Amino acid sequence: MFYVEENGKNLAEMVYTMAKPDVMIIDHTEVDESLEGKGVGKQLVYAAVENARTNNIKIIPMCPFANSVFKRVTEWQDVLLKDK
Repeated sequence: MFYVEENGKNLAEMVYTMAKPDVMIIDHTEVDESLEGKGVGKQLVYAAVENARTNNIKIIPMCPFANSVFKRVTEWQDVLLKDK
């Protein structure tokens, strides 16, 4: 899980599972309403992208939010698992 914590409380999180050692499925993203509109969800997706690039992992964004981010940010699409 990638998350944002403040004073011991998770305010935002992006949950994923590893389908294979080199395939990450982003399942869910949630941001507390106190952080809405501040780009925190996008920052969580970016953290996953950087992790994927560093570790040679491909991502399947099942989460509707993460999927919408990947559609808008074309320079992150290099980490997406392409259909074969």
